[in-house]
Amino acid sequence: MPRHLPRHPPRRRLTAALLLLCFVGPLSTDMYLPAFPRMAAELRTDASGVQLTLTAFLVGMVLGHLVLGPLSDRYGRRVPLLAGAALCTGATALCALAPGLGPLIALRLAAGFSGAAGVVVGRAVVADVATGAAAARLLGVLMTLAGLAPVLAPLAGGAVIGTAGWRGVFWALAGVSLLALAGVVVAVPETLPPERRRTGGRGTFLRTVRAVAGDRAYTGYALAFSFAFGALFCHVAGSPFLLQNVLGLGVGASSLVFSGGALVLALSGAVAARLVGRVAPERLLRRGLRAAGAAALALLAAAGAGALTLTTYLPLVTVFCGGLGLVLANAASLAVARVPDAAGTGSALLGTAQSAVGAVVAPLAGLGGAGSAVPAFTGMAVCGGAAVLAARGAER
Repeated sequence: MPRHLPRHPPRRRLTAALLLLCFVGPLSTDMYLPAFPRMAAELRTDASGVQLTLTAFLVGMVLGHLVLGPLSDRYGRRVPLLAGAALCTGATALCALAPGLGPLIALRLAAGFSGAAGVVVGRAVVADVATGAAAARLLGVLMTLAGLAPVLAPLAGGAVIGTAGWRGVFWALAGVSLLALAGVVVAVPETLPPERRRTGGRGTFLRTVRAVAGDRAYTGYALAFSFAFGALFCHVAGSPFLLQNVLGLGVGASSLVFSGGALVLALSGAVAARLVGRVAPERLLRRGLRAAGAAALALLAAAGAGALTLTTYLPLVTVFCGGLGLVLANAASLAVARVPDAAGTGSALLGTAQSAVGAVVAPLAGLGGAGSAVPAFTGMAVCGGAAVLAARGAER
């Protein structure tokens, strides 16, 4: 018999609490992006050094997915959520006080690890309290609303940086994490009763992982999703230096331009969700990959020829983000659909691969220094090509 959301706490309170947990990740990666040039100057490092703080957060997310997901299956959901939100709040607040680049990288690693609890355990809570259409509706609401975070984060970050500097951004992020912790305390009960908890230990988990990874179609779609996310993260990591140092925009204007791209990505994802019933997701995936790949190659060619201007950048990045909006949701759904009996493990591995690729490509986007866009666009094009090859392999 299908399970439904419990009466207590009410559906709206639970949804709001899970939404706050979903917000922590994208806000933590996008809100401080406009401050990258200032951080590089104050911390006496280069573009790649500052981008290592982003890599550290993503590495922490990878480790958090691998550790906290299995722990929540064995010990329940509430304790990992409470511990994760509390640790993330403390680590983020300490980021605002970091005396140098090294401590900041270490603290971002801790924040990423603990912040992963909101993603991986939050999805498990949804699976505990609802199935079928009820679960799909709840996940749809969370994904749609969480998609607004990358749109709002740079704008909010730009406003905070203008008044409180880059350290003020981390105080604001700590406040969001504290709200998420309060939401867990008030609105998220223990949803995994003792009789449903796993006791098989590491061996059972590893056997499930091997079974999921052994499905070639799953692996192909998962890699397509991860490399598409890598292309997006090359764009995310390189945009602050490109917009401010290459195209000459101020912090406010660069935040607005970046938020416009994130809005295109979110709208494209919403369109893709509505088209799924009428257009095959494989077809949408192919079209999105072609559009994003072509736009990345065009941006690389323009930057290499010294012809990159705001008038060439804006339409091409719009096509790039619009294409990725068609790719990400469809690649993820196609991957998880291949392993219906292990959807939780499939989702965890998907998130792990996504964060791992993002962690690798983020510092590479700054290898050319703060005044060059070529490395970022090269990464976008290479990741886009890898995603195309992975998707083709999955379809075969």
